[in-house]
Amino acid sequence: MTAITPVKEKGTSPPPSAGPAPRPPRPRRRGRVAAVLFVLPALLLLGALVVYPVLFSVGRSFFDASGTRFVGGGNYAEMFRDPATLKAIRNTTIWVVVAPALLTGLGLILAVLVEKVRWATAFKLLLFMPMAVSFLAAGIIFRLAYDEDPDKGVLNAAVTSVHDAFTSTSSYPTARARTGLGLNRGGDGSYATGASVSPGDAVTLPMVGVLPGDLPRDASPASGAAGRKAAPDEIRGVVYLDFTPGGGGRQGAVDRSESGLPGMQVQAVRGGRTVASTTTAADGSFHFSGLGAGAYAVKLPAANFAAPYQGVSWLGPTLVTPAIIGAYLWIWTGFAMVLIGAGLSTLPRDALEAARMDGANEWQIFRRITVPLLAPVLTVVFVTLVINVMKVFDLVYIIAPGPVQEDATVLATQMWLVSFGGGNNQGLGSALGVLLLLLVVPAMVFNVRRFRRSQR
Repeated sequence: MTAITPVKEKGTSPPPSAGPAPRPPRPRRRGRVAAVLFVLPALLLLGALVVYPVLFSVGRSFFDASGTRFVGGGNYAEMFRDPATLKAIRNTTIWVVVAPALLTGLGLILAVLVEKVRWATAFKLLLFMPMAVSFLAAGIIFRLAYDEDPDKGVLNAAVTSVHDAFTSTSSYPTARARTGLGLNRGGDGSYATGASVSPGDAVTLPMVGVLPGDLPRDASPASGAAGRKAAPDEIRGVVYLDFTPGGGGRQGAVDRSESGLPGMQVQAVRGGRTVASTTTAADGSFHFSGLGAGAYAVKLPAANFAAPYQGVSWLGPTLVTPAIIGAYLWIWTGFAMVLIGAGLSTLPRDALEAARMDGANEWQIFRRITVPLLAPVLTVVFVTLVINVMKVFDLVYIIAPGPVQEDATVLATQMWLVSFGGGNNQGLGSALGVLLLLLVVPAMVFNVRRFRRSQR
């Protein structure tokens, strides 16, 4: 048999022999080196400002306050035994649950409404403006706004104005009876005559403790009313300020320059039951007519001397956390509105118009079309705000007064207080920092994945 030799086709070359992979062209290598050189400063800064502090804090959390004795997980165990830390965890949970949900809801509502406003850009600018204010300045602003004194705190000034418009307040909160002149103080703060009074009697009720400048404008001298006699079926009297400007006068006697106390409530009491009630005139005079025979007591109710309504204790232990969350909402509502508004502008208008043509009202369009289509944007805004509220520090530290600082503390402020604010225990503070990092990381990972999916 003859061997068959393969015939080479014209124009073909033998297959290349296996060998080392060719090196990339020199310009490509130079480009990689240049990229590394450009990124290197950022990597060095990232390592110095982020990676090293995180690793150092993790290591420091395993040592005691002095940093010399290894305690293992002792700081982490102490963290969950400390009442202040547990309160900080509780307050942080309130922040995470309440603040992002409210901000996302407000931002969604405002973004939808702004689309229907003629001056939408100006309205957005107005709501976004608080973002330009630092947390320090915002904390000082709201610390003053929440002041309990109505003369300083704008919120309590508004609350007291509304309260006083519907409920009458006392004109004489500092008034008290002149001691030793027949008026006895009751347990509820009222004053009543010690001796019984009968129809046909006239009584004088001397009061002190009221500055002449604080008297009502319509107050007039009480001397004329003090000389009037009572009819047989009435009890007459006068409530006056037993104080003579410039000195002089007699205690318990109505002098010419002494003023009556108008608007004072007076009651006639018999057998422990109020049988008649009246209000003093401009000269402090009063009378009860048509009374039957018998013994009575003339009483000045405690409402005459009640302290004026001072408003709400916004920065008290009960309301301090909601008050600080309110300040946070003021700052970040514009941020949520702008982001959601940007997502709203990308919605397909044909879907909205088709729904309107099918007879859907605006509420149905909002609930069944707008919100579902905006779900990715709402999720990103919500998670971003969750990360932000976990790190809140400035507002809590500035707005909460010292006595209620512990009631308002969150993990970030507790970490600072334990480490530098008097605790001087950097081991426990580092453990709190690690806990805060562990809480923030899942939300950050979720947000990064969301961004990557949206880019795809």
